[in-house]
Amino acid sequence: MVQVPRVKFNNGREIPIFGLGTWKSKPGEVRQAVQDAIDIGYRHIDCAHVYGNEKEVGEALKAKIEEGAVKREDLFITSKLWNTFHRPDLVEGALKTTLANLGLKYLDLYLIHWPLGYKEEGELFPTDANGKIQFSDVDYVSTWKAMEEVAKKGLTKSIGLSNFNKRQIEKILAIATIEPATNQVECHPYLNQSRLIEFCRSKGITVTGYSPLGSPDRPWAKPDDPQLMDDPKLKDLADKYKKSPAQILLRYQVQRGVITIPKSVTKSRIQQNFNIFDFKLSADDMAYLDTFDCNGRFCPMTGGLGHPHHPFEHDEY
Repeated sequence: MVQVPRVKFNNGREIPIFGLGTWKSKPGEVRQAVQDAIDIGYRHIDCAHVYGNEKEVGEALKAKIEEGAVKREDLFITSKLWNTFHRPDLVEGALKTTLANLGLKYLDLYLIHWPLGYKEEGELFPTDANGKIQFSDVDYVSTWKAMEEVAKKGLTKSIGLSNFNKRQIEKILAIATIEPATNQVECHPYLNQSRLIEFCRSKGITVTGYSPLGSPDRPWAKPDDPQLMDDPKLKDLADKYKKSPAQILLRYQVQRGVITIPKSVTKSRIQQNFNIFDFKLSADDMAYLDTFDCNGRFCPMTGGLGHPHHPFEHDEY
């Protein structure tokens, strides 16, 4: 079985550089996807409360542990604190709900999913009469303090951020007694995040890249949106290496040292995505892929526009 390289966090713990994403994996599909992934050799599964499928992910983990395919300590499980639980008194309860859904005693990594909070103690997407998301004024700095507390209690081995920009990370670092282990952000050649990656690394923070294939199945995609996987330049590279466009995109991230979590529920694709450790992109081709960057963000978080903590409204990488 392929030994997936591991990346070391600033607290000494390690994470497999490659994992399975579960965003948009529908109930009824995700259980089988996680079981297939574990059989193929994946040991890192990326989850979140808001995906609405953690119970099913938990069933898959339980089945694989019970049949002896893996031990809990072989697995690296990530989840995320949703926007409606930013108030410090809600953080521990939210994490415990995730643990109950996943059937676990601890997480390996827990992230603040977004820096912006939504109105608490109601729907996951609380809206007013006009359908606009209702915001919370909780500052993510106080949320981070509560994240540190759940880490101290052993409910999660590491804590980190997701979708935070440079200024927001600096604000966390200024008060942190436990520094973020990673910042999970959208990352692919159209949005290669090189400035943010460089900044995070200078602070000892790893970067995890979501939507590494350009999120072709995102619900808000428009028919005329550019499709990264259909880019003729990418297809030429794939032909050169006798690999698929997806494999080129995933190899690009892993070679940059970015922790990469492609989502799929199709066994053949889960397998194909994993087959990226038997070739290497040349330095010239890595640099060529960097030139695809066009600040092409596929996940702009439009529901949070106008929130004072929206991470993308100003160019602060």
